[in-house]
Amino acid sequence: MIKIYTAPSCSSCNKAKKFFKDEEIPYTEKNIFVNDLNEKELRDILSKTENGTEDIISTRSKIIKESHADIDNMTISELITFIKKNPSVLKRPIMVDDTKVQVGYNSEEIRVFIPREKRVAQWACKKADCPSYKDCK
Repeated sequence: MIKIYTAPSCSSCNKAKKFFKDEEIPYTEKNIFVNDLNEKELRDILSKTENGTEDIISTRSKIIKESHADIDNMTISELITFIKKNPSVLKRPIMVDDTKVQVGYNSEEIRVFIPREKRVAQWACKKADCPSYKDCK
């Protein structure tokens, strides 16, 4: 199951949710400002990133600038505590499944969450100029 970490009035979050609804891909949503992030979730997200904190933390965040937080020199436990206290430092949306994570909305990259069989069928229909390739099951 895909989990999407979102924030209210986040246009990229809304685009991601619309994509999953349109593709009929089930997901669960977790608003990072309403529901506390737990350590297990944050460790899971971090473990799936390619570049660690660089992928998920907005260093331009007001909180990081004002607090002069040195993310690079924090231990994992310190980082997790910092994120739990300051969820606004996270880039959004963060989409996670069993094996991968994607941060931010990218209309091409998000397609990795479409099951392979459906992507192949859509590709074949599109290549054949099928008018209903988007509805391909």
